[in-house]
Amino acid sequence: MSEATVKWPLSLAAILDIPDSTSKRLYSATPNSLRGLLDGVKTEPALREEAVLLANALPLGAVIAPSAAWYAAMIAAILILLTVEFRNTAIEKLADHVTREQHVDIRRIKDFGSAAVFCALCLVGLVWLAAIAVRVGLL
Repeated sequence: MSEATVKWPLSLAAILDIPDSTSKRLYSATPNSLRGLLDGVKTEPALREEAVLLANALPLGAVIAPSAAWYAAMIAAILILLTVEFRNTAIEKLADHVTREQHVDIRRIKDFGSAAVFCALCLVGLVWLAAIAVRVGLL
């Protein structure tokens, strides 16, 4: 068999010309990611609330969104919020693991994470309000 012969079926990695090491790394990281998602939603109230928000936003956004691009932006904003919340939760858990003492710098670090979540919430609100305004003809 020559090197030019194509073996079927082709994998998605082969079609997209992704090196084997990259696809193997993604494949092996997926269980860790899923475990983190499930554990976060099970144990953290804020993550659970935002997961419920996403679950409700998926069908509601399809009705509200003025276009497919708006729908993508609306859902992406909520995914960004979830990303920031996961990062904030990870930072808080790590800080609590390092020390349970009240420490000024650790409090500031936790406050920075909280501020990041606040900014992400503002982004969600801004995107969704803009989509609604476009939908009803205000913009």
